[in-house]
Amino acid sequence: MRITVNAETRTLDDGATVGALLEQLGLTDKPCAVEVNRALVRKAEHQTHALSDGDSVELVTLVGGG
Repeated sequence: MRITVNAETRTLDDGATVGALLEQLGLTDKPCAVEVNRALVRKAEHQTHALSDGDSVELVTLVGGG
């Protein structure tokens, strides 16, 4: 299936979850906010929230620095 992540098209296996996406992106151990089709997905739901073809995902992570 094809989804959009932060305005970039990505291909995932059918039935992939938000958790699988975060794992693929190397973000499983980093704090981040996830929005799917403009709806916030709570961290407790990342492993069970299934993505669908055409979904739009926005990811926001914290970046330290100074």
